[in-house]
Amino acid sequence: MKTPRWLSRLGSSALIGGQALAAVAKGKINLNELIDNLMEAGPSSFLVILITGLASGTVFNIQVAAELTKNGAASTVGGILAVGLSREIAPLLTATLITGKVATAYAASLGTMKVTEQIDAITMLRTDPVEFLVVPRVLALLVMSPVQCLLFFAVGLFSGQFSSTLLYRIPPNVFWNSVRSWMEPSDVIGMLIKATAFGLIISIISCGWGLTTRGGPKEVGTSTTGAVVMILVVTAITDVVLTKLLFG
Repeated sequence: MKTPRWLSRLGSSALIGGQALAAVAKGKINLNELIDNLMEAGPSSFLVILITGLASGTVFNIQVAAELTKNGAASTVGGILAVGLSREIAPLLTATLITGKVATAYAASLGTMKVTEQIDAITMLRTDPVEFLVVPRVLALLVMSPVQCLLFFAVGLFSGQFSSTLLYRIPPNVFWNSVRSWMEPSDVIGMLIKATAFGLIISIISCGWGLTTRGGPKEVGTSTTGAVVMILVVTAITDVVLTKLLFG
């Protein structure tokens, strides 16, 4: 029985990811490429993280605060928002946004290089394409995913406090006292662990799908779409496992 194409590509991506992590452990890092990829994965994506964080914190809080205020539990609004953001909303939405912004660029650029035989040219120059192309991308997302997740969390929390005070007359001190009483340091640690794991998944699968692209330029788009779908599926499964391990 023939192995499904997506499964063989997933296995190849895992091998590529392993090679990249081994290269990182040996210190084989191209600093110029790393800086370029840090800029692509970080500052260039901050605006979309900022806007989505503002909207998510406000919308979530409107739904929660409206019901809790009706039932005389307005003092718990901040805590519920903080726990919801840290445990699920911030890491998952950040991963989704990074997938749409960064993973598509990784898969498309590496896929284009593969079908135009640029990867073969790099190999002919006795340069390891994994070390040269994959390692900087993996490191960039390992660094920037937790940073962007923290930004999303902070923006969502402050927008939630602002909307609570503006729309439901919940004093800021009541909101922040609720946050302090509900949240534990482990919630923030768990959030960062999730964000880092998701960043690793996104970088490895997007690079793996790009490097295993076959055919002509038309296949680049198909490969990019396949990478996004696989990232979302693997991220969802990983989220379930991590949620059980960290918060179960």
